[in-house]
Amino acid sequence: MAEQHTATDGKHKASPNAGGSVHGNSRPNAVGGGGKGGLSGGLAQPAGWQSLLSFTILFLAWLAGFSSRLFAVIRFESIIHEFDPWFNYRSTHHLTTNGFYEFLNWFDERSWYPLGRIVGGTVYPGLMVTAGLIHYVLNLLHLTVHIRDVCVFLAPVFSGLTSISTFLLTRELWNQGAGLLAACFIAIVPGYISRSVAGSFDNEGIAIFALQFTYYLWVKSIKTGSVFWSIGCCLSYFYMVSAWGGYVFIINLIPLHVFVLLLMQRYSRRVYIAYSTFYIVGLVLSMQIPFVGFQPIRTSEHMAAAGVFALLQAYALLQYLKDRLTKQEFQTLFFLGVSLAAGVVFLTVIYLTYTGEFLCHYTYVCLLYSSSYAKIHIPIIASVSEHQPTTWVSFFFDLHILVCTFPAGLWFCIKNVNDERVFVALYAISAVYFAGVMVRLMLTLTPVVCMLSAIAFSSVFEHYLGDDMKRENPPRKKSNQENTDEHARVMSWWDYGYQIAGMANRTTLVDNNTWNNSHIALVGKAMSSNESAAYEIMRSLDVDYVLIIFGGVIGYSGDDINKFLWMVRIAEGEHPKDIRESDYFTPQGEFRVDKAGSPVLLNCLMYKMSYYRFGEMQLDFRTPPGFDRTRNAEIGNKDIKFKHLEEAFTSEHWLVRIYKVKKLENREGSFVMLFSSSLYLNVWQGTELLKPG
Repeated sequence: MAEQHTATDGKHKASPNAGGSVHGNSRPNAVGGGGKGGLSGGLAQPAGWQSLLSFTILFLAWLAGFSSRLFAVIRFESIIHEFDPWFNYRSTHHLTTNGFYEFLNWFDERSWYPLGRIVGGTVYPGLMVTAGLIHYVLNLLHLTVHIRDVCVFLAPVFSGLTSISTFLLTRELWNQGAGLLAACFIAIVPGYISRSVAGSFDNEGIAIFALQFTYYLWVKSIKTGSVFWSIGCCLSYFYMVSAWGGYVFIINLIPLHVFVLLLMQRYSRRVYIAYSTFYIVGLVLSMQIPFVGFQPIRTSEHMAAAGVFALLQAYALLQYLKDRLTKQEFQTLFFLGVSLAAGVVFLTVIYLTYTGEFLCHYTYVCLLYSSSYAKIHIPIIASVSEHQPTTWVSFFFDLHILVCTFPAGLWFCIKNVNDERVFVALYAISAVYFAGVMVRLMLTLTPVVCMLSAIAFSSVFEHYLGDDMKRENPPRKKSNQENTDEHARVMSWWDYGYQIAGMANRTTLVDNNTWNNSHIALVGKAMSSNESAAYEIMRSLDVDYVLIIFGGVIGYSGDDINKFLWMVRIAEGEHPKDIRESDYFTPQGEFRVDKAGSPVLLNCLMYKMSYYRFGEMQLDFRTPPGFDRTRNAEIGNKDIKFKHLEEAFTSEHWLVRIYKVKKLENREGSFVMLFSSSLYLNVWQGTELLKPG
């Protein structure tokens, strides 16, 4: 076959053959080559100061990473933060209370009213199961811990595991000294801290550990050709699939690695065993996740893995036949095989495209390859701030000095290339591209930047130091739970659905799952319409309260007015006859909240709810009454009155505003018609006396 190899001291010696060039996995001893100096023995030694030093550094990296993520808990309290984590916490609480099978069959009637939501088949359950399992083990040990505290501290704990997995991966790629540096870097790098702080109970908190550990096991399987390590890689990949939709990055990067190795004529039995095992077992395991189901064999983002698997089998067959056929027979067979394969692939693509099966089911992947795709076709995805293209400043803020040093590490890997360093080079290049398309994917770039920067620093230190180197959200919706009926239905923009359900336990119309674009568009239409039209929509949905976020007093730029155009665009997509984005701009094409603003904007429900009574407020002596600090403008409509709504709650700094939807008045007979004015006055006075707070 392609090559024979023997394992000696962890290095593989290759013999040339007709099918490929000489190549192996020995680490060169050139500058930055990761030779045997210093900490190269490391944890592999049973005893010695190097093992103790390595263990101490990893422990301190874990401790530093854990401690740096506790600011919110120390400063405030142990509480869940942000939007999505509230739904994750609520789901985990349901899991620990009712059991795993009840969780898989859970129908949540508290969200997406009146439609409801089937939760078990629409989430990645890895995060909830991990927290639930830890809670179960602690209870077995008679350590009584509330599930909320497990959720709050899960991400900081996993940051330590991420440091260890990054250490293991970097050690396989270079040497132990670089691995220890990489572990220290990723423990404190801002790009990873931002998604793993205490209280941020989100999928990314555990997914980066799973990502790095899967890559480590893949590199290990490539270097050894062992089925044992390949099965371990499959199990880690299964955990990654259960935890985060970013598993698509793995199932495309690993096939890309194998494909490039084939192009570089670095095919070997090790590559064949590693990838064949990974693809078959990993495919079967990934399909066990209900939310994933049959996507790995149906959707386009998984087709590259299948194509590389087929190509690898064909290449292995050709290598086998090459030594057993004459040159003429082999050329004839090769031509027929390539022609047949090309025809089958072409017809398959035509068929799948015609039937619609080959369309990009995974909308986030479409967004990766075209930054304008979502804005044109799926504006609700483009409306999320973390799906916007990354600015140059973000690279420095998230990676700091590492953004300048990681190209040097990439150069060292390319200069001293072997099978596994081809992988890290592809990882770096693809991660840089995707991080530039979507700011959220800065998270996938951060680990490889830490690894390559560690390689750069390690190489420089080794070269110049010689032997010396061998020795180195506050509960803002509390009013909902205290002052509203237990079965009250709250309408808000989808960003706040998880928090309302988790913090106040009230029924919401839409939330961060965003599975029903039509329902979200209906809420957007209500926010974009005038009060009378919005009232009809709210009546049809049985809305009791409307919640908005307003930042005009404190200068908060993430409020609903700044998100308002996305509400308009999403509503226009479903109701183009009623809502038109151009109506909310001035004739000059400007979006303004002052007197020059569009009359449609100045009279829509969102504008009125945001600026109700705001025209009476003078924030300081330098600005007129009704001056919006966020938009830096004096509002154009100060005389705002409501007919169908009434103010129920406004927080101290006006950040959260809640309005109660009035019930439809019963007017039966002439008696009520004659005394309607006095009756309305009495009712209004009564509700003022009963108003919460």
